[in-house]
Amino acid sequence: MALTVHQFPCLSDNYGFLLHDDASGETACIDTPDAGEYLRQAEARGWRITQIWNTHWHKDHAGGNLAIKGATGCTITAPAADAGKIDGVDRCVDQGDTVLLGTWSARVINVGGHTLGHIAYHVPEADIAFVGDALFALGCGRMFEGSPQQFWTSLSRLKALPPQTTLYCAHEYTAANARFAMHADPGNAALADYASEVETRRARGEPTVPFTLARELQTNPFLRADDKALAARWGGGDAVSVFAALREAKNSF
Repeated sequence: MALTVHQFPCLSDNYGFLLHDDASGETACIDTPDAGEYLRQAEARGWRITQIWNTHWHKDHAGGNLAIKGATGCTITAPAADAGKIDGVDRCVDQGDTVLLGTWSARVINVGGHTLGHIAYHVPEADIAFVGDALFALGCGRMFEGSPQQFWTSLSRLKALPPQTTLYCAHEYTAANARFAMHADPGNAALADYASEVETRRARGEPTVPFTLARELQTNPFLRADDKALAARWGGGDAVSVFAALREAKNSF
């Protein structure tokens, strides 16, 4: 039986995700930016929402928790360090914990930096990961609460996933990210190809999410802060200082 990811747009630029296990009939909401849309999407597919997996506390990720829980009686899993800011939490998790959907097991990865407690959910047997706002196609989240060291450690954990992993991030930011990436790493031919493809897809109204880790490892400057050539362009320091310089530059790009 299959594990199905249903992706749909919501709010202004968020993506919603429903993760459905055919065998058990369980369905998990990955974050809850728009409760009404999640409930409509699940009902249209005849799916019963049984869980919510929050990645971090921001309202465009956890704001729909109570409405969905009230409508479905689902259980809510949330990052331990952010849980005090998240409504309706039943279970707190952190690095190395596991969450089950039927017999599918998701490993929790601490990817703090965007918020202190941000987590990702990696389902190794399906080669998928939900990374919230920690990592975007050709970008990463703003560093609202963490430090450069914390955020680089977090991105290094994602870098270590199998390269064939399909990544689901929470926003359609790729076109803007591509413009900065080209500025940050102008000699990268693989990046130039990727940026061109992004432009074409967005012109057609097509999503650029999900995406593969393998491609990001070649093209995403925030994952390549330990690359010698990129580092030389951005101060020549260690990976943490290069990442910090890139993140600061993106903030005002």
